[in-house]
Amino acid sequence: MGARIEHLVTSGTFSLDGGTWEVDNNVWIVGDDTEVVVIDAPHDADAIAEAVGERVLKAIVCTHAHDDHVREAPKLSARTGAPILLHPDDLPVWQLTHPGRKPDGELADGQAVEIAGIELQVLHTPGHAPGAVCLYAPALGVVFTGDTLFSGGPGATGRSFSDHPTIVDSIRRRLLTLPLDTLVHTGHGPSTTIAAEAPGLDQELSGES
Repeated sequence: MGARIEHLVTSGTFSLDGGTWEVDNNVWIVGDDTEVVVIDAPHDADAIAEAVGERVLKAIVCTHAHDDHVREAPKLSARTGAPILLHPDDLPVWQLTHPGRKPDGELADGQAVEIAGIELQVLHTPGHAPGAVCLYAPALGVVFTGDTLFSGGPGATGRSFSDHPTIVDSIRRRLLTLPLDTLVHTGHGPSTTIAAEAPGLDQELSGES
């Protein structure tokens, strides 16, 4: 079989700026019957490893470094041998959760993460976090947006390391330029499409909302 997408939901907490909240996180597994990458590793490394099964885990790709997206990344890496990849601008956020363990590699804007005969194109989309990235898979017609874009609008920017004008600019330049029928797989909650989000985003970006 060719490359496909699998979906897992894990539950736990998100903590930042002295607060803690219960959250459900999406985990996206992209690959085939032989090899996969995991997009984000929150809450439950055992459940993620079970979903990967006997396949080779080529990389743990972090959309950003908030603890609810990376808490289990070192454990999953130790179990599978897969490298943890993170945009370097998110190292200050990463170190809040894993001060003694650095990521194994860097993600850069324009980089292609190859898996199962397709490419995941790295789009640097700061705003929710300085090193936030989205991963666009044109062969699958999908973009994985982490916490940059949700069904209903942009990700939150009310906490440390975030900035609303920056996320607005990221969405304008990097996401609204994708084909309208692109499926948007988010870090939390339901998936959507660029077409479904564009009208509300147009209002947000023009300052009318």
